[in-house]
Amino acid sequence: MKMKRLFIVALCLSVASAFAGPYDIEEFTATDAGSPDNYITAEFGGQLKTAPADEVSSLQEGRLVVRQKFTDPFGEQPTAYQLYQGGKGNLSSIAALKADGVDYSKLVTAKFYARRGMPAEEDVETVYFDGKSVFIPGYSTAFAFIDGASVQLTGSAPAEEPPSAKPAVASSEEEECDEYDPDCEEEDEDEDVDVTGDLDESNAKADARDYAISDASENATDRFGIADEVRFWTAIGLSALAATGAVIGVLQHMEANKAGSAYDDLSGLHDKIMNGDGEGFQGINNACQTNDNPEACVIAMKQYADFGIPYTVNELEKRIETNKNTRDSYAFARNLWFGFTAVSLTAAIVLFVW
Repeated sequence: MKMKRLFIVALCLSVASAFAGPYDIEEFTATDAGSPDNYITAEFGGQLKTAPADEVSSLQEGRLVVRQKFTDPFGEQPTAYQLYQGGKGNLSSIAALKADGVDYSKLVTAKFYARRGMPAEEDVETVYFDGKSVFIPGYSTAFAFIDGASVQLTGSAPAEEPPSAKPAVASSEEEECDEYDPDCEEEDEDEDVDVTGDLDESNAKADARDYAISDASENATDRFGIADEVRFWTAIGLSALAATGAVIGVLQHMEANKAGSAYDDLSGLHDKIMNGDGEGFQGINNACQTNDNPEACVIAMKQYADFGIPYTVNELEKRIETNKNTRDSYAFARNLWFGFTAVSLTAAIVLFVW
């Protein structure tokens, strides 16, 4: 029963360790000054004002908060974050990202990533909040972990200028290009589509080509993108299990030492009672040698004699046996957990390197 409870604790710790902490910002501790830019303007003496995290969700119209990440390039100081408030600039070139069904206040402390499966420390450095949406320059989608679950933020991309029309080539002239010209390749691919003949046949050919390209793209994504993500999170989970197994193994080792010490103490006392101490106390074996029936004498002495302990020698032997079994049980559990740790850690290393 005790081992079962320990296993349940280990499982809970592994789940918590795998998803909590690295993908959330616990505190905003940076002391650096906030930097205004084209998206957020300073209104407080040329600098941005520090903003409390619980006020971001209720920003007034025309206000904007930027979350900035400060990383020491030499690694001497831990990475820190801070929230700064200012005036709302021109955000027309950034997509407004939203996550349906997610509490906006949780997005303020969540780290954002360009894609799933990225290392925890490679989150986006600059993020803007207006109380309704999230803005990340250059991103039309982003990913975060909210309450241990992967969440995708999506939004409409900013409008772009339409590409300039390519001048038509006169029918009497043929465009010259080499074999690496993409336009020539496109023309070659479309030669089998007859736009002037049977439209049904032409559409069928075009649809078949489009479906083949789509299937190939999805298949490549499934085989490589998802597989990489599964390997990454499996390695994270195995690392957490290895750490948990090591902790439990150390605890089992400590308990085994306690039971071993108790076993040694009682064994020493038993040896003294049975064989004497060499300083005047003969012990049961020596004292019963002069009796007509030594074996009966030993049995009687172990059952009834008082040697200054609150129990008989028979009960002492039972306590010694109990301590021995307890010590062996904890030692077995210790070896089991250390073995579990070694296997989990080895598997995690293989998945990380793969």
